[in-house]
Amino acid sequence: MLFYIFAAVAILSGAYMVLTRNLLYAGFSLLLTLLSIAAIYVLLFADFVAVTQLMVYVGGVLVLILFGIMLSSRVHNKSVMSENTNVGWGISISLLTLIGLSYTIWRAGFSSLPWIQQADTNVLGGQKSTVQLIGIKLMTDFVLPFEIASLLLLIALMGAAYIATGKEKV
Repeated sequence: MLFYIFAAVAILSGAYMVLTRNLLYAGFSLLLTLLSIAAIYVLLFADFVAVTQLMVYVGGVLVLILFGIMLSSRVHNKSVMSENTNVGWGISISLLTLIGLSYTIWRAGFSSLPWIQQADTNVLGGQKSTVQLIGIKLMTDFVLPFEIASLLLLIALMGAAYIATGKEKV
């Protein structure tokens, strides 16, 4: 039941995010969408992915988007609004995609599959969390790729800071 509630919240807030013209409302709707997706990850017992979703997307990317919108929302005393020029095409393509996916799901007949009717409800067994296993693998077997990725991100950050200063070469 909780899955359907969070899925409905994600779909409705995602649709509102796409259809609204106010960028600040779209940013807060994106926040609600990302939080409901993280809740779905928690329901699927993917705790590491849920925490990563919260820290990276909600904690980092969305905060930057909202600060950018709030700092630039007033240009000559006019509010920044998006221009939805392709609403008709967007709604029609979305409805065609929804109809196609619904037809595919209906034709698959998931309710008649015998492995779903005989499925064991205790899927996890004794496993409690995936975070410890991922942490051990990350710091033992995959430490070199992890450090290379952190070094590349540091170089990209330094390059972005250099470009943002706007100083010309002398």
